[in-house]
Amino acid sequence: MKTVIIGGGVVGLTTAYELALRGHNVTVIEAGRCGAGASHGNAAKVAIAESTPVPAPGVLLQGIRWMLKPDSPLSIRPSLAPGYLTFLLRMAAHCNSRDFDAGLELHLRLGEDANDLFDEYQTQGIDFEMHDRGVLLAFETRERFDEHCASLPAFEAAGHRPQRLHDDEVREAEPALSDRIRHGLFFPADRQIEPDSLTAGLLAKLSALGVDVREHTRVQRFIRTSESVTAVVTSDAEVITADALVISAGVPSGALAAQLGRNIPIRSGKGYSIDYSPAPIRLRTSLTLEDARVAVTPLNGMLRLAGTMEFGSTDDDVNEVRVGAIRRAAQEAFREWGDGRGELAPWAGSRPMTPDGLPVIGRLDSVANVYINSGHAMLGLTLAPGSARLLAGLMTDGGSTLPDDLLARVSPNRF
Repeated sequence: MKTVIIGGGVVGLTTAYELALRGHNVTVIEAGRCGAGASHGNAAKVAIAESTPVPAPGVLLQGIRWMLKPDSPLSIRPSLAPGYLTFLLRMAAHCNSRDFDAGLELHLRLGEDANDLFDEYQTQGIDFEMHDRGVLLAFETRERFDEHCASLPAFEAAGHRPQRLHDDEVREAEPALSDRIRHGLFFPADRQIEPDSLTAGLLAKLSALGVDVREHTRVQRFIRTSESVTAVVTSDAEVITADALVISAGVPSGALAAQLGRNIPIRSGKGYSIDYSPAPIRLRTSLTLEDARVAVTPLNGMLRLAGTMEFGSTDDDVNEVRVGAIRRAAQEAFREWGDGRGELAPWAGSRPMTPDGLPVIGRLDSVANVYINSGHAMLGLTLAPGSARLLAGLMTDGGSTLPDDLLARVSPNRF
């Protein structure tokens, strides 16, 4: 089967790999450079401990309260973009305990084999940087700690039991922390992955498998019959025939699906990251500073800070105020941060958000041979292997790694 995949981020490339292993003749079309968007600037970790969906009780209300605070962890910017208000209203409808619990269950199930699948990738010859330092969720206040603990039963039911730490126990787990951090939850199973090395490793493996990867190439339009897409026309007027099509283009996935008769609400949730090389401090584990919502990930020869969620942005420009808030969180959380020497140019980029906070995986009901794998929000790296294997099974033999009720929750036809 000749399969065209639109999108060369981590989700698109892992999907290409899974399909190539199953005998598909795969072509990947990427508008820019593979892995250069959110796959490059993410928090660099397999974040099972942070698999909660973005729509949570009180989230949008808090965002509205923070609208006049430009350095807040969550920003909702006024926008006149068509459908923006509708998207926020739909997200608000999912900011309740029932949908939050259901979304967390889905994410935990979809990511349950992430570590095993990444180990499998390395065994199969995909070379990338990976660590198993676990993650410490660090809290300044007992209120935030207790609030987070309310979701622990779902994690524990899935086999993820964190250590609960207080005061000196927190600094025993991570000596670099300041006295400002009073409470912690340590999840030992979470991994760290340098994302550019994963992209490079996947591309090398795909090349060895004969996958055709076209970078800096845009899809201009689709050629279709009444029931299926037969080809895509690229920006250089090339016609690439296809037996099947997978849309895995991040935020633009919604607009591409709309051309094929299916309205899938995927909007940008802008995030930021800052790399330091060499790292200003030595860390024993990776962390998330929960009060500031800033991830801190040690990698080989460098340290990454990542954080904030910004709705309503229409570009990937760096907002210095928001970057400054990320820097300040590190300065306050660590004893010897100093002046943060080694800082590289900050990154900003768009992550594909859905109103219910869940990914979109499956076949479009509007076209017989078109599938989508997108909308993973801040969990693209975490959920990519499981999502890719799920979709490859659906496309190849109709098999599913999820039960029907969970499969319906990620279906592109749920909207």
